[in-house]
Amino acid sequence: MKLLRKRENDPYLQLALDLVNAHRALQIAEEAVKGGVDWIEAGTPLIKSEGMNVLRALHDKFPDKILVADMKTADGGSVEIEMAAKSGAKIVLMLGGSDNASVTEAVEAAQRYGVMLGCDTIDIPYEKLVQRVLELEELGVDMIISHVGIDQQVIHGGEKTLDVAHVLKQNLQPTTWLAIAGGINSETAAKAKEIGVDVIIVGGSLYKSQDPEATAKKIKEAIQTAKPVLTDLFKKYDEAHIREAFMKVSAPNVSDAMHRAGEMKGLKPVWIGTEEHPLKFVGPAYTVRTYNGDWSKPVEAIEEAQPGDVLIIDACEGNIAVWGELASWSCKIKGISGVVIDGAIRDVEDIRKMKFPAYVRHFTPTAGEPRGLGETNVSITCAGQKVEPGDWIIGDDSGVVVVPKKKAQEMVNRAIDVLEKENRYREEIKRGSTLSEVTYLKKWEKQK
Repeated sequence: MKLLRKRENDPYLQLALDLVNAHRALQIAEEAVKGGVDWIEAGTPLIKSEGMNVLRALHDKFPDKILVADMKTADGGSVEIEMAAKSGAKIVLMLGGSDNASVTEAVEAAQRYGVMLGCDTIDIPYEKLVQRVLELEELGVDMIISHVGIDQQVIHGGEKTLDVAHVLKQNLQPTTWLAIAGGINSETAAKAKEIGVDVIIVGGSLYKSQDPEATAKKIKEAIQTAKPVLTDLFKKYDEAHIREAFMKVSAPNVSDAMHRAGEMKGLKPVWIGTEEHPLKFVGPAYTVRTYNGDWSKPVEAIEEAQPGDVLIIDACEGNIAVWGELASWSCKIKGISGVVIDGAIRDVEDIRKMKFPAYVRHFTPTAGEPRGLGETNVSITCAGQKVEPGDWIIGDDSGVVVVPKKKAQEMVNRAIDVLEKENRYREEIKRGSTLSEVTYLKKWEKQK
């Protein structure tokens, strides 16, 4: 049943509230609606957390807005369609990979209760996607949601989402609605409009924004003008921009993204950053294995490494220096980003004055000797972490984290996601909430 009319020019802008707390969802929805959001979606996490009550609350607060229930139904479609429809939803979403019998039952229920039925393409294999959406059309589905999921977005970014939607648009009938979801923001919304989608679904860019109203306005502007509106954080980074992206986040952000893995333990910074001279370094690892007091390979590594690299030196936790002022000056002149030493360093006062980023286990006045033992650019274990040449190193006042190079793109996107969430929490705290309140700590404590 086609209950709504497509727009001839601009697609609808839909807010996806993929949150777990109704209070925050309602607050963000109110701000985003002021910015121009057309439809409001109760996302799957929100529905699982708050049930149909959150749909009723959204309906009460926004009686003139089209509500979407992302049920992700896989079975028993009739029951869940009825639940959502009676709670105020005008569009109900199920999984496009569900069995045809479940889809057929859901189509019949949608017609019976006067709502539109959408099918989400998430996790349908790419090579089977077109065939499946054509089958869904034949079964009577009203809307196809071209969706690249959160975990896939972290790896592939928003461009994958656009590619999938473009393919589907070329194959669907003009009467079938096409929505796009997955990493859409003010930069990619214009491209989504060019594809010809009917609904642009935006989640994280809005509900993680410090100012959802302003962000919604930017996305709306991008849709109306068909021109990308550039933002700072809300984009995904490719390999060419890994360093730029890691510079935007903190070592704690990266640690959170890696589920508390990757920290180089037992080290301390030679100097503490200030507002004028922040302690921050990012770069691929150039590795060194040496022995207590043998500074030959560490110094040779300065010549071998590339500008922008971070020297990672395993000196066996030794207490005789393998590094000092002159080595630091050599690095600074060449453009080496920093040095991390699981061993000892001397000339601390001079290094502090030059503001060369250095992390170390021991301070000492005692110099070593150049014996020539060890290796460079090899796999090492340093401060409890295995480090391969080319792994990404992120350091600041909080510590140093190692990101395996094969996971760099994924982890930088996850770290950006962590930062976005922190920014949202920070904004709510500044408005008068406490950390316990914004994280709903008591509600989500483990039940005994």
